[in-house]
Amino acid sequence: MSESTLYRLVIADDHPLFRGALREAVSGLYSHIDIAEAGSFDEVAAILERGGDVDLVLLDLTMPGVRGFSGLMYLRAQFPSVPVVVVSANDEPAVIRRCMDFGASGFIPKTLAVEAMREAIAIVLKGNVWTPPDVDLSTAADADTTVLLARLATLTPQQVRVLMMLSEGLLNKQIAYELSVSEATVKAHVSAILQKLGVESRTQAVIAAAKIEVGQWPQAALS
Repeated sequence: MSESTLYRLVIADDHPLFRGALREAVSGLYSHIDIAEAGSFDEVAAILERGGDVDLVLLDLTMPGVRGFSGLMYLRAQFPSVPVVVVSANDEPAVIRRCMDFGASGFIPKTLAVEAMREAIAIVLKGNVWTPPDVDLSTAADADTTVLLARLATLTPQQVRVLMMLSEGLLNKQIAYELSVSEATVKAHVSAILQKLGVESRTQAVIAAAKIEVGQWPQAALS
C-alpha cells in the first residue's frame, strides 16, 4: 500500500477520552488518513450506511445499543466487506476467541502500548489478522457453543437487530417503532429467528443469545 493511499477508519467507543487516545495512535500511522468517531452503535451503523469505502472499524464491545457480541455480529452481517477489529479492556482468551469466531479481523487489548496498537492496525490494513501473541487461542469452543455460533451466523442483519432488542426486553410494537417496520414484519423476523436458532419461544432465543454474550463476565471489567 502506497503512502499516498487515503485510509478511512471509524473509531467506535463510548468513552471520548479513549477515542481521542486511539485517534492519536492511529493518526501517526499514515500521512493520509480520515478518522470518523462514533459514541454509540447507531452512530457506527449510520456512518457505514452513508456509504464510501471504510477500510477498518475499531469497535468497543460495550457501547450503547449493543449487548455482548451483537454489535460485531451485526456489522459482519450487514457490512461483510468492512474489516472490524475489536478493541476491548476484556482480554480474556474466551472473549478473544469468540470475537474471531464472529468474523473479527483482530483483537486489540486497550492495555496495549500505542506503538504496538499501530503495528497491529497496520497489519490488519494489509489484509492480515492480528491477535495478542501471548494469548493461547487454540482451545476450541464446546460442541453446543459451536452449534449455536453456527446458527447465529445464519441470521440476517435485521434479524440480529431484532434479537438484540428482544434481549433488551422490548415488545414487538417497540421493536417495530425502533426499526420503522410493521409489527407483522417483526413477528416474521421473530419466527425466523426461532427457527434458525432451533428454539420454541422468545425467551429461549434470548437465553441462547445470552450464552455467547460478553455478559458472562462482570460488565465493569468490559469497558
